Amino acid sequence: MDHENTTAETAYSRLELVWGTPALERLRAATVMVLGCGGVGSNCVEALTRGGIGRLILVDGDEVAPSNINRQAIAFPATVGRRKVEVMTEMVRAINPVAEVVAFDRFVRAEDVEGLMSEALDAVDGQLDFVVDAIDTVSAKLALAQWAEHTATPFIASMGGANKLDPSQLRICSIFDTANDPLARTMRKECRKRGICKLTVLSSFEQPRTLPVSGATMGEPDAEGRRPVLGTASYLPPIMGQMIAGHVIRTLVSAVVDGEL
Repeated sequence: MDHENTTAETAYSRLELVWGTPALERLRAATVMVLGCGGVGSNCVEALTRGGIGRLILVDGDEVAPSNINRQAIAFPATVGRRKVEVMTEMVRAINPVAEVVAFDRFVRAEDVEGLMSEALDAVDGQLDFVVDAIDTVSAKLALAQWAEHTATPFIASMGGANKLDPSQLRICSIFDTANDPLARTMRKECRKRGICKLTVLSSFEQPRTLPVSGATMGEPDAEGRRPVLGTASYLPPIMGQMIAGHVIRTLVSAVVDGEL
């Protein structure tokens, strides 16, 4: 076997073949913030890191739990009980030792969003190229969407993946075009009330499945915006995270890559 062509390969040489050198440099210079390091967020961060993003801001106030192992990139028996942002930071640096990571070990609350985003911007000298919302709390998601619209910051929010099984029905679209997604339904109503005119989301158009054990279906969030604990397929949140990462990367390189992405 001829190994001559493999001697010059690096961790990002295959990416360079896809994007070209200017686009890869754009990704290396980019700062992406991911709020939530759960099933969607952790897999999104992994894909962003492997995709060449040079600086990541991570936000999560939780620790790895045994129930996370079925879907989260950072969840293993050995990491149970550890802080999610700590494990996520280690994974990022294991993939790309020169990547810069700014981590906030805290939950995202609506009343704290302005302060959190200000603190994050200060930590990266004001450079924030994209924000990914991978959290569950409706009030905080709305506050983030309002902040992003007010500041004209590129932004995408993950909608519900619980009780869904068919990844072919996932779609990146406007919040106002979603269907069959109880979380998105609540977000649509609240966006109209709050005057949020633009919000890009990843949503499943699949009808939520009835759980065979309890007979429960995907419930509406409670008064505090918390969703009930429901079943999650092992593959769906990772696919959602990968899709969001793809959207972020394609958006960032669109200015330097010929043709539509």
